[in-house]
Amino acid sequence: MQTAELLQQIAALPHNLQEEVATFVTFLYFKEQKDVVANRPKPIFGALKGQIKMRSDFDEPLDDFKEYM
Repeated sequence: MQTAELLQQIAALPHNLQEEVATFVTFLYFKEQKDVVANRPKPIFGALKGQIKMRSDFDEPLDDFKEYM
């Protein structure tokens, strides 16, 4: 079915049925998005081990806040 033909058929429906079609289209959209998310690979715990480095002065106060301390 062509998009233009589908739009004509939807336009011919009463307003309450057009709202029902819109709700169903929204449902289908989110159902598809859910399937896409479900098919993503799961993150692997510890995959970035050794790739993130913390500075030795991480816990030291910042120079920008010295006037408040």
